[in-house]
Amino acid sequence: MNRTTGQRLDALAHLRQSIGDILATPIGSRVMRREYGSLVPALIDKPDNLATQTRFFAAAASALMRWEPRLKVDRLAITRDPARQGRITLEITGSYVGAFGREPAPLALSVPLGSTDTTGAAA
Repeated sequence: MNRTTGQRLDALAHLRQSIGDILATPIGSRVMRREYGSLVPALIDKPDNLATQTRFFAAAASALMRWEPRLKVDRLAITRDPARQGRITLEITGSYVGAFGREPAPLALSVPLGSTDTTGAAA
């Protein structure tokens, strides 16, 4: 279900929404799930350099491996939007491990970050 509209989501849209939620949630901020989330929000005001980018990839990959069992990450990349400072799109290449007993399907997914909309729609 789309968390803003209540509409039904297909499997990939739900996965995209879930990834956005995981990466945007600071660890320790959920009352009943203190471990849920990622270290990505802690990197928001850090310098935009290779060290921060490496920390971002490590924070994103570890959070996704822990909290999103439908996804097997092979590669992460960042695309910056020059028209909208502070907003990036996380490009994920990997496999979608959907229903139990099914073969993993190749997956290429773009997840916008830095906006309140993590459903994949333009903000």
